[in-house]
Amino acid sequence: MTAPTYVMALDLGTTGNRAILFDRHGTIAAQAYKELTQYYPHPGWVEHDPREIWDDTCWAMQAAIKKAGIQPQQIASIGLTVQRETCLLWNKTTGRPLHNAIVWQDRRTAAICRQLAEQGHVDEIYDRTGLVLDAYFSASKLHWLLKHLEKDDPPMEPDNILAGTIDSWVLWNLTGGQVHATDDSSASRTMLLNLVDRQWDDKMLSLFGIPREILPSIQPSIGHFGKLVPDILGAEIPITAIFGDQQAALYAHGCDRPGLLKCTYGTGCFLVSHTGNAIARSKNHLLSTIAWTQSHGDQTEVGYALEGSMFTAGACIQWLRDGLKLITAASDTGPMAEQVSDNAGAYFVPALSGLGAPHWDMTARGAFLGLTAAVQREHMVRAVLEAIAYQACEVVTAIDQDGGTKTTLLKVDGGACQNDFLMQFQADVLGIPVERPAILDATAQGAAFAAGLAVGFWDDYRTLVDQRKIDRVFEPSANRDRAQSQFSRWQQAVERSKHWLEE
Repeated sequence: MTAPTYVMALDLGTTGNRAILFDRHGTIAAQAYKELTQYYPHPGWVEHDPREIWDDTCWAMQAAIKKAGIQPQQIASIGLTVQRETCLLWNKTTGRPLHNAIVWQDRRTAAICRQLAEQGHVDEIYDRTGLVLDAYFSASKLHWLLKHLEKDDPPMEPDNILAGTIDSWVLWNLTGGQVHATDDSSASRTMLLNLVDRQWDDKMLSLFGIPREILPSIQPSIGHFGKLVPDILGAEIPITAIFGDQQAALYAHGCDRPGLLKCTYGTGCFLVSHTGNAIARSKNHLLSTIAWTQSHGDQTEVGYALEGSMFTAGACIQWLRDGLKLITAASDTGPMAEQVSDNAGAYFVPALSGLGAPHWDMTARGAFLGLTAAVQREHMVRAVLEAIAYQACEVVTAIDQDGGTKTTLLKVDGGACQNDFLMQFQADVLGIPVERPAILDATAQGAAFAAGLAVGFWDDYRTLVDQRKIDRVFEPSANRDRAQSQFSRWQQAVERSKHWLEE
């Protein structure tokens, strides 16, 4: 039999789906990626086709193996990491999705959330789930999907419906419909999980009208979830880790204890700080969430985290390309920003899907402010990059206030952190070094590390983390004072954008 020499990570993100093979050194041997179609049926609505996600997942797995020139039997295990709050319903008999998946960025359920807030449920939801009442999370989306199904004639039998986030959907398909499960980290993003007992919360299920029986079982993040059915790749491969994408990146960076944090610059911007084995509560509107869990005999080791979720980061660069057509590629933005010495007084508020942490304003909308005839295309591009850094600065400040200590190093990953201008500006506005690893796909790397460790492919987590190569450390430059002085002006722009829509 061929000895296993690789671990596969499936990284199913908001803008695309990727399969990556990692070798015994924890480095990338081969990968395949396909961009995912975004559907915008109404303003503020965002959807994905679940069948496209599944088809692209199969294609990416097969393409990565072909590129590596290996046999499927050489893969020791599979780790899965996904965009978290995106959710769907499907027919458990036919496997047919009952509607497009509603993406985490989608705001269609803002009115439902406001109604619950007016009824006085805000504090109870936070106490039970650790989350801020917002359309971002899965509960109100699943509620909307179930109400939508009620309009069908004849209506779907509840016993034939399955619900879940993207990890559950893909796991169900990977296992040939045999396993309907999720992990603690993903479940903690639904607004249906009780953060204390790590079970679906009866009060939350009742509040959102979601039957317990349609939801997946909850398992530790690191452990056996099932086996890949052989007709996909020609081999049965164990699936031994599932993480929400931001928790997977935290794992890859070695942030497994209090005081360590990372920031992922993807479609959104997500800053997560590990808080140990106790639930930490924020005074600054950050989320209390599960980092990851792992079983040790009869005991389950639980790690918690505080998170600042900012909805628009790489998405506003994509908007510059596809919406405004100010750029032809994301890589254009850094050089364009460097062509001008400042933003010419222009500030951008990245609220294309409302404002996340620490504001949590579902009605805010994106805006350029301070425009004059002196503002050119390059200034606008620079203002967008500066805004990404400024919103991360807000959350770092909030984490420092909650923890009572000052952050001294920011570890980063994600596609947008390839942008040298953005990373240097981030170091300047924070006044601390920014560490960028050689492998930016930290979400995939974290899922691979966990899956490989679960089957003994690797022996020691700390050794894996310590051998990760650093590409560059951005130190604060002589421009730090100006960057920091403009931060308050940007915050004024943010206040102007709030409550723009009272739906």
